[in-house]
Amino acid sequence: MKFKKQIGKVHLWLGLSTGLVVFIISITGSFYAFQKEILDATEDFRFSKVEDRDVLPPSVFEKISKTQYPDHHLHAINYPGEGRSVETIYYAFEPVEYYFSVYHNPYTGAIIETKDHEASFFHWILDGHYYLWLPPEIGQPVTSYSTLLFLLMVISGIVLWWPKNKSAAKQRFWFRWKDSTKWRRKNYDLHNILGFYSCVFAVILVTTGIVFGIQWFANAYYKTLGGDKDLLYITPSSTAFSGKITERPAIDLVWDKMLQEYPDAVSLEVHTPESDTSAIAANANYKEDMYWSTDYRYFDQYTMEEVSVNHVYGRLKDAGVAEKLMRMNYDIHVGAIFGLPGKILAFIISILCASLPVTGFLVWLGKKKKNSIEQ
Repeated sequence: MKFKKQIGKVHLWLGLSTGLVVFIISITGSFYAFQKEILDATEDFRFSKVEDRDVLPPSVFEKISKTQYPDHHLHAINYPGEGRSVETIYYAFEPVEYYFSVYHNPYTGAIIETKDHEASFFHWILDGHYYLWLPPEIGQPVTSYSTLLFLLMVISGIVLWWPKNKSAAKQRFWFRWKDSTKWRRKNYDLHNILGFYSCVFAVILVTTGIVFGIQWFANAYYKTLGGDKDLLYITPSSTAFSGKITERPAIDLVWDKMLQEYPDAVSLEVHTPESDTSAIAANANYKEDMYWSTDYRYFDQYTMEEVSVNHVYGRLKDAGVAEKLMRMNYDIHVGAIFGLPGKILAFIISILCASLPVTGFLVWLGKKKKNSIEQ
C-alpha cells in the first residue's frame, strides 16, 4: 500500500503537469486520423477524369513549374494513381519558408488548383499536435517530453488500477452504476475503466509518437529492435557533372524505369535533383494511404545508374524487421496500418486519451474539496 501511495503521487503530479498538453495532443491527433478521407471528400481538385491516353512525363510538369513558379523550388512530381490529379510539390525552409502543391490534369498539364498547405486546416491541426501552436524550438520539446511523461503515467496508472483481490476486481472491469451512484464515483470509474481498456493501444500510440519527437529515444528504440542502418533520410550524390547522356530529361528516364519495374503501383513519385551533385530520388508504393511499403530508389542524374543508401529509406526487400518497423511508425501511429478500421480505433483511443487528463483532474479536484470540507 505504501508503494501504491508513492506511485499515486507520481501519477498525480505527472498528470497535473502534463494534462493540458496531453489533451491538446490527443484531440488534434484524433482529427488527423481521417485526414485523407476528409480531404478526398472536400477537395474535388484531387481527382481528374480518366482518359484513354498516356499521362504526361515529369519533365512537362517541371517546365510548367519553371514558367508559373520560377522563384520556387519544385521538390517532386507525384502521380497518385488513376483518376487522381498529378501533384507538383514545392517547399523550402530558407531563405523563405513555403510549402504548397499544384494539382494538374494528368493528360494536359493544365493547372486545376494551387493549395497552400501552411494555410490549411490540417496544417493548423498538425502545428498544434507537434508544437502546441508555439515556435517549434519551444513547442516540440514540450510536446515530446510531455508524451514521454504520459507513457510513464499510463504505466503507473496500470499499477494503481491493479485490484488487490477478486472482490475489488469486479469494479475494475466494467461500470456497475446504480441510480444512486454519485457523479464522483462515475467519474472515477470512467478514469479507471476506460484507462484500463485503452492502455495497451495508448502505449503503442504514445511510443510511436515519441519516436517522432525525441531523437535519442528513436535511436534507442531502433537499436533495441536490432537495426544498424541510419535513421536520417539523406539523398545520395551523383557523379561529377559530365553533360547530358541522352536527349531526354533525366527525370523522364527515371520515371520510365519506375513505370517498367512497378506497373501495378498505386502511386509513383519522382523528385527533381536538389542540386547538380544530387541523385534523383523516386519511389513507388503498392498500398494506398500507407507509407511503410514504399520502395525508395535513387539514380545518378548523369549515368542513370542506381545509387545505394545505408539508411532505412531504401528498397523494401532490403529492409530487415527493425527497418520495416521504423518505416511503419507513422502508419501505426495514425492507425492506417490496419486500414479504415485501424484509423477508427486510433481515433477512439485518441479521444479516450484526451478524456483521461479531464477525468483525472476531476478525481483530484473532488478529493481536494472533500478534504477541505472534512477539515
